[in-house]
Amino acid sequence: MKLPCCSLARWSATGVAALAAGLGMVALSSSQAADKEMAELPAVPEGMAEATFAGGCFWCTESTFDKLPGVASTTSGYLGGFIANPTYEAVCSGNTGHAEAVRVVYDPKKISYEKLLDAYWHSIDPFDPYGQFADKGTQYRTVIYTHSPEQKKAAEESVGRVREELSGRFPGKKIAVKIEEATTFYPAEEYHQDYSKENSFRYERYRMGCGRVPRLREIWGDKASR
Repeated sequence: MKLPCCSLARWSATGVAALAAGLGMVALSSSQAADKEMAELPAVPEGMAEATFAGGCFWCTESTFDKLPGVASTTSGYLGGFIANPTYEAVCSGNTGHAEAVRVVYDPKKISYEKLLDAYWHSIDPFDPYGQFADKGTQYRTVIYTHSPEQKKAAEESVGRVREELSGRFPGKKIAVKIEEATTFYPAEEYHQDYSKENSFRYERYRMGCGRVPRLREIWGDKASR
């Protein structure tokens, strides 16, 4: 099993060893990773819509949206870079321009785009321009990728609401989340899909170990994503 995120290499050697030992993980070699197949990207059925979010480690972002009624599917992948068909190892190098992202297919009759935005905000640290929690680097940047003028408008309005909500407790803090038009989305390798479901124990240990849980509680209180 692969260590959770490449940016663990930026942690202290002691910290990495402790987290890896706690998760019962071993490193996955480059040759092994290359053998992994990329996931298929589900089509968007008639009457459904898509939304795309980059919120740090895509395992955590995917888990956030999987819990929402009205979400039909989530796919972890890469977006916003300048090479085609990137691999996890290439994206983790920070040299491809891609961000780890999640594409959400949802039923707008059951859940609104605004509700998806709310879930997204409550799953991230909106102030961090360098990544999320323990994961640092441009590949872990926060971006709302929009698919229509309506989504762009809703995303911009949500930034204003968040800024107003948090300004009292975090005066002077700037919102680091970007809003960009969605480009080609490349599904990640199969072993990244549904990670929180397929590897629930390891996922929860990682989720706690990377500092995500206490930081979200500090920012959002009871609204923090679980």
